[in-house]
Amino acid sequence: MLRDQLALALKESSKADEPVRFCTLRLVHAAIKDRDLAHRASGKDPVSDDDIGQILLKMLKQRKESSRLYEEKGRHDLAAQERQEMAVIREFLPAQLPEEKIREVCASVVEETGAQGLRDMGKCIETLKDRYSGQMDFSKASGVVKEMLK
Repeated sequence: MLRDQLALALKESSKADEPVRFCTLRLVHAAIKDRDLAHRASGKDPVSDDDIGQILLKMLKQRKESSRLYEEKGRHDLAAQERQEMAVIREFLPAQLPEEKIREVCASVVEETGAQGLRDMGKCIETLKDRYSGQMDFSKASGVVKEMLK
């Protein structure tokens, strides 16, 4: 279970004196705990591995944006720290599909769903999310699907 892997990694990083890894894993752990509390308040089950994957993807996306902004402002030290945090988060995500595989998968989903135009784009993206959650950047996939449906 992903939650157990994260807890173990947090414990090991505290013992190994890895401050960036430890702080990043604490942030991940806090985000998961926060989502657990939100689920409990609304009567849902604790977060699943898929939910944890979505949390990790969101955190990764936030760090990409922060890193880009720091680079633009000349704060290379902070940008480097964001990239280090991204590397830690990526360790717990499934392998991302390469660009050519994304195109191939999008083409098969467009064909399979019988999408005819842009109004069918939501159906295609929903199918992709069901099958490849955590394995691809859906903003890229959305652009590919949009291009195919024009």
